[in-house]
Amino acid sequence: MYVRQLQVVDFRSWEHADLTFEPGPCVLVGANGQGKTNLVEAIGYTATLGSHRVATDAPMIRHGAQRAIVRTAVVNEGRELTIELEITAGKANRARVNRGPVPRPRDVLGILRTVLFAPEDLALVRGDPGERRRFLDDLLVLRAPRYAGVRSDYERVLRQRNALLKTAGAARRAGSKGDIATLDVWDGHLATHGGQLLAARLDLVADLAPHVLAAYAGVAGSDNGRPASISYKSSIADSLEPGYGVPGGDRADPETVADALLAAMSANRSQELDRGVSLVGPHRDELELILGEAPAKGYASHGESWSYALALRLAAYELLRAEGTEPVLVLDDVFAELDRRRRARLAEVAAAAEQVLITAAVAEDVPSELAGTRFSVADGEVRRAG
Repeated sequence: MYVRQLQVVDFRSWEHADLTFEPGPCVLVGANGQGKTNLVEAIGYTATLGSHRVATDAPMIRHGAQRAIVRTAVVNEGRELTIELEITAGKANRARVNRGPVPRPRDVLGILRTVLFAPEDLALVRGDPGERRRFLDDLLVLRAPRYAGVRSDYERVLRQRNALLKTAGAARRAGSKGDIATLDVWDGHLATHGGQLLAARLDLVADLAPHVLAAYAGVAGSDNGRPASISYKSSIADSLEPGYGVPGGDRADPETVADALLAAMSANRSQELDRGVSLVGPHRDELELILGEAPAKGYASHGESWSYALALRLAAYELLRAEGTEPVLVLDDVFAELDRRRRARLAEVAAAAEQVLITAAVAEDVPSELAGTRFSVADGEVRRAG
């Protein structure tokens, strides 16, 4: 799998850009603020329908424009598909594949798979649990695009249930019973979608854990005094089978997990009404990152945090490869952040990728084995070097 061409119109800082790529390393070199990260962000958006930099779509539309267009030609096992995404402020986005419209933008998911490592990834280790939940869910969708629908359905039901909890809680405090029967219905919906999402996360963590251990050992090298491990901490942990989420353990059963969620919601009903929020479910869970016997967050040094963030991305890349997918590896301005050993380890993995897209402010920051095809990004233009 590789990206053959990228065209953008009114995307971020770019009024227009058109790049033709080749397999192997492709390096975009330009000073900070020239827009090279915007270009790889467009590729990442094609793969995930999200940005690694912002939570909403509006910032991706160039100031003063009404919409942005991202058109990406992807070659997978000799077959080329062109994905066109139209991002419109305040309206539903639209998508086309080979010029034909698709019912929903998320129907393009799976055509392009990318694994992106960027300076923002330090938040995977040092940030709040939402960063790590998003990492898991994004990887779930890369692994099986149908989970984009599961995730969207869960978030929709969660918003509606929280709104009902607030109104029912207020009614109860006013001396009325509120619409408890309706709340029971939404409990069932949340448990159904949450059971699917939680079961998939548990299986993913079990499958990812050995890759994290190996990737961290490779990145940390001789400094690897403490092994890295991951585990899933659920808000209904006491109700789950002990073999779920453990390497070599049982596959999580969505119906069993849904039953456990439903029981936990029933047990926490009074507290949820008092607080007006849903207190159990995948939105309350945590991916625990552990070094030795201590949590990485708060205990890992700066270097160890970088190693862990890099290990998570490399583990995701190796997991997808092991399952038969060769994702495009995107390295956004990361070599300047890494010391010599971590650069060498990352370069070793990247050199074996079918395609790796790299951005750098200084060409000398990119290891020589990743020289590949070079582009110069400056003054609103992209020029192929050499």
